[in-house]
Parts: sequence; C-alpha cells; structure tokens
Amino acid sequence: MQRSTMQDAISAPRVGGIVRLTRFILRGTFLIELIGALAMLPVFCRDYGWRGIWMAVFHSISAFCNAGFDILGTNNNLYPSLTGYVQNPVINITIMLLIITGGIGFLTWDDICENKLHFHRYRMQSKVILVTTLTLIVFPALFFFFVDFDALPLRERVQAALFQSVTPVDLPAMSGASLGVMILLMLIGGSPGSTAGGVKTTTLAVLLANAAASFRQRDSAQFFGRRVDCSAVKTAATILTMYLALFFGGAVFISVYENLPLSPCLYETASAVGTVGLTLGITPQLHIPSQAVLIALMY
Repeated sequence: MQRSTMQDAISAPRVGGIVRLTRFILRGTFLIELIGALAMLPVFCRDYGWRGIWMAVFHSISAFCNAGFDILGTNNNLYPSLTGYVQNPVINITIMLLIITGGIGFLTWDDICENKLHFHRYRMQSKVILVTTLTLIVFPALFFFFVDFDALPLRERVQAALFQSVTPVDLPAMSGASLGVMILLMLIGGSPGSTAGGVKTTTLAVLLANAAASFRQRDSAQFFGRRVDCSAVKTAATILTMYLALFFGGAVFISVYENLPLSPCLYETASAVGTVGLTLGITPQLHIPSQAVLIALMY
C-alpha cells in the first residue's frame, strides 16, 4: 500500500524499484539545488554581501521546484523579478537550467542516468517529454526574440529570449501577444513526475498526436512507431477540459467581480492553476473572494 502511494506520488510506471527511485530523487534534488546555489553564490554575494548566501539558496530551490518565487523586491520596487540580472549570463543560465531540470521529471532523469545518451533505449514517455520540452523552449524563444527585447545587443537578446521561454524576465514590458504565449506555456506546465504543474507536456503531446492521426485518417495516435492507447487520449482530453474550465471560469469571475479587463485575469488564473507563482501585480489588490478563487485554483 505504501509503495503504491509512493508510485502515484512520483508518477512511476511500476511499483518495482520504487525505493531505489525515491533515493535517486532525494539525492538528485539535494545535489542539483546545491550546484545551482553555488553557481549563483558569487553574484549574489557581490550584490548583497553575506545575505547573498541565503539569496542563492532560496532562488536555487525556487527555480528547481518551478515555484516562480523570488525575494528581490524592495519597498520602491515590489515586483522586480530578475529584471536586474537580464544581462547576467550566470544567473540567467543557472535559473533556466534549474527550471528545466525540475520540469522534465525525475523519471526522465533516471532514464538519462541509466541509458546515458542512447536515446533509442529511453522509455517512450521520456522520449516524448524531451522532444516536447525542447519544442516548447525553442519555438517560444524564437517568438520572443523577434517580438521583444529589441533594445538589447544580439547576445543578450538571445539569452533573454531563451530565458523568457522558460520563465518571464519583465512582465510589465511584455507585449499582449507575448503575454498570450506565456499563458499558454503556464497552462501546459512541466512533465509528469516533475516539480512543475500544468496539464503536463505529455498531455499536450498525446492530443497533438491524436489530431495528427485524425488528419492522416489513422486509427490511433503514434509516438516513435508505438501506438498510443485510446484511454490515454481520453484521459488527456479530460485533463485539458478540466484545466480550461477552471482557468477560464476563474478569470471570468475575477474580471466581473473586480471590474477588471479579462486579459490580466486570464494571466493570474493561468498562473494559479499551473502553480507557476507569477503575477502581473494585480493579485495583492484583489478582494478576498477573488483571492479565494486563486487559492482554490492552486489546489
């Protein structure tokens, strides 16, 4: 019973080896967060002195857990996020790698550690997760590169676009189209067995594969030459429908109750339902019923 509970908690494919996998998760989590903190330590200590140690540890854990929280705010600027480090490669690359590492899931990392670079030996789920994650980083990054950050030099522009595809740099400065892309990315979230929320990359991949199969008039969706079970397609459709209903219904309620435009409300509810931790700054101004809706969406 206990092992079955652990299996469900980390989305493991089978009960066998669950104890070994749990040890791998605990050791891996501590090691990755430690490496991330050590990488950012010189930068934060330079800017904050001894407090930089806490800053490095906090942001390493927050990034790996895909929490979206930072403690860089001041009385004069409550929501600076990482805008002050937009041209700092150490902070940008470290935070981005931590988010991706936590977001692809422990089972995928177990597959990578076990099979190294032999991609053909990976589980089908790991293959789908890696391909989908790469797609969701590269294509949004290209979009942000051409739409945002015109004022930055080329190298910093590439860096900022890649970082933006993983987590936003400067929300108030983003265009409406970029905010729309961010809402979509927040709803998708990370992968099964990861620290991220959302409908999951595999859900998106299954639905797209099913749509492609329908266009080609095939009986079933396929990944890497293997058929996807119909029950998986039904589950993916159910998950997406539930998320969209909660996301849109919550945004409409907040918009009507607070007399706010729908667009920022959609951003707040997408962040809540995907447990992303981002805000356009309107959440502290909301009344208790609207904040209760966001709390409910996070659960």
